[in-house]
Amino acid sequence: MTAIYLASRSPRRTELLAQLGVEHDVLLAPPAAGPDEPQLPGEPAADYVRRTAREKALLGAETMRLRHMPERPLLAADTTVILDGDVLGKPVDRADAVRILQRLSGSTHVVHTALAVVSRGVLHEDESITQVQFRELTPRDIERYCDTGEPYDKAGAYGIQGLGGIFVRHISGSFTGVMGLPLYETARLLACAGIVLP
Repeated sequence: MTAIYLASRSPRRTELLAQLGVEHDVLLAPPAAGPDEPQLPGEPAADYVRRTAREKALLGAETMRLRHMPERPLLAADTTVILDGDVLGKPVDRADAVRILQRLSGSTHVVHTALAVVSRGVLHEDESITQVQFRELTPRDIERYCDTGEPYDKAGAYGIQGLGGIFVRHISGSFTGVMGLPLYETARLLACAGIVLP
């Protein structure tokens, strides 16, 4: 029997849950307007990512109820790249991807992944915060990377598990958190919902 619902379209989160051995179905609530969830005026980046994960989980739970779906724990996550207090979301086009990568070049940014699980009407939350240092990127590095198509569906315009990993000089924290689903924190959170992993 499927253990949980995953409120995410991310194939990387699906792969990481499979790595944990957690059976799941993807549950997609009606999408919000725009490519990314909006940050509220004056809202700190860390608060934004936690709120977004929480709202995804609660919307997923409401969708589950309205569709009369079998009761299961529901997992939601949100990953945000933060540099100098600014949220660097998924690029809207190539020019935006170039702009984001130029900002990340030679700097250290924070990847903040917030998690939320709704189980039997109770919300459980956790988070992973990772520092990532990029090497200096040349304009040619950035153009060639954009040519691969990899930056366009990822917060911060790069995938650490793909070709974008060659830009990473140092990481302090969770590699899988940068991918979008920190395994340690996910296992700890699922335990709160009664799903205990080895």
